[in-house]
Amino acid sequence: QVQLVESGGGLVQAGGSLRLSCAASGSISRIHDMGWDRQGQGKERDVVATISNSGTTKYADSGKGRVTISLDNAKRTVYLQMNSLKPEDTANYVCNANGLLVGTVQPRHFDIWGQGTLVTVSS
Repeated sequence: QVQLVESGGGLVQAGGSLRLSCAASGSISRIHDMGWDRQGQGKERDVVATISNSGTTKYADSGKGRVTISLDNAKRTVYLQMNSLKPEDTANYVCNANGLLVGTVQPRHFDIWGQGTLVTVSS
């Protein structure tokens, strides 16, 4: 069983910064990718950023220049540093992870989602 625990959300004023964390635990042999999605009230879910275990990153256009994603492989934790926050960044930020499980004779893939952490940016 694999579990994701997110933290770091909260209330900030426009122009401020937040750092979100997502820690993975369980019978994980290898993580392939981790990332963050977000979903505002009445809006579709959007991908914010992703990172592979080799360090390859991808960003949505809306976050380029303001958002940085990083991965600590030893701690199995992904971080999302967000600067110059805007009211339109207000959303529930959800962590995801995929990779391989331990304890099997054949490779077994997993793909899971966290519960989310709420970010509110006031004007």
